[in-house]
Amino acid sequence: MKLDILEPLLSRPGPWASVYVDTSRTSENAVRIGELQARDAYDRLGEQGADEATRRAVRATVDGLDREHLGHAVFATDGETVLSVPLTDPPLSPPLTDWAPLARLGPLLDHGGPEPRCLVAFVDRRGADFELRGMRRHPADAGHVSGRQWPIHRTARDDWGERHFQLAVENTWEENARETADVLASEAARTGAEMIVIAGDERERRSVWEQLPEPLRQIAYEAESGGRAPGADNTLLDAQIDAARVDIARQRAAETLDRFQAGRMPSYGDSAEGVPSLVDAAREHRLDTLLMRVGGPDLHRDVWVGRDPDQIAVRRTDAEALGVYDPWAVRADDALLRSAAATGADVVPLPAEADARDEALGPPLGSMEYPSGGLGGLLRWPYQDGVPGGGHRAVP
Repeated sequence: MKLDILEPLLSRPGPWASVYVDTSRTSENAVRIGELQARDAYDRLGEQGADEATRRAVRATVDGLDREHLGHAVFATDGETVLSVPLTDPPLSPPLTDWAPLARLGPLLDHGGPEPRCLVAFVDRRGADFELRGMRRHPADAGHVSGRQWPIHRTARDDWGERHFQLAVENTWEENARETADVLASEAARTGAEMIVIAGDERERRSVWEQLPEPLRQIAYEAESGGRAPGADNTLLDAQIDAARVDIARQRAAETLDRFQAGRMPSYGDSAEGVPSLVDAAREHRLDTLLMRVGGPDLHRDVWVGRDPDQIAVRRTDAEALGVYDPWAVRADDALLRSAAATGADVVPLPAEADARDEALGPPLGSMEYPSGGLGGLLRWPYQDGVPGGGHRAVP
């Protein structure tokens, strides 16, 4: 999960109002439901000590949330809504509300967080049209590419001249596929796409996939539905994109757990688990990837923080030693997620252990040992026997 969307929360001191709202209902009384949710959030924040201006800002935001997503997370401070994040899974009702020194970020993992940015390419032999999907259900136009337009059609004749012409046609197809793949790779980098879906003619989508760089082929899927031609049936495409998202998330979790287990070995030493080790890594900007298991007991352990994301410690006295005059006790998951967002680290959510053994998730996760307490990490340089700048100490 990319955390760059949380950047607006990093430069504000708080305290923060955090509200998670179910917006999955689209019935005729949805407007009335939104009003009730907004008032309920307003009242609950008042009971928790939030100031009037911030409560009003939250109420106005929740009352005006769109119903294009199953849920939203709303974050506000100092009388202003700073960020509203669409969710892929609906939160429980009534809305989860929290008034605390840090924004309540942990539930983002429970409710899917923002959808991974998906770049869809509708390809044919002439080129492709691109759409970006993610933060809203309605796709955004991401441009197009037009290759050579002639020769593009083969003929049914089989004499020598026509065979030569048909070879030229196939060369045009391949050249257009190569150009489409080049532009698709550039658009993926520009938009920060976390997955690619290629729809259209079977031969062309396979040819485009084969021309992509290897790292992009790992996150690229061919969709059997959808196409570029006018009137193409794209009704099943959304379901195939959702299935691809699930597959990518499961594959990413399995690969990260595999690296995490390898890093536990003394010869690697680039894994950390448990709150103390992760707090040290976050404070020193060594955290590369944060692993969080849903429902892990360490997620709600108290840690001590200051205003800056790297002011984080296990004990109050340690925080004071960092120069924090009046540290706050906050949840470990919120503090670590804030630090991860500030230092560009990734986050990989792990399902609860019972879910990991579910055959529907496949065998890779169920056969791996999870981080102790539900929190683990991959480090930018080794934790054990590390030296400044990374690497291992030389063996005499």
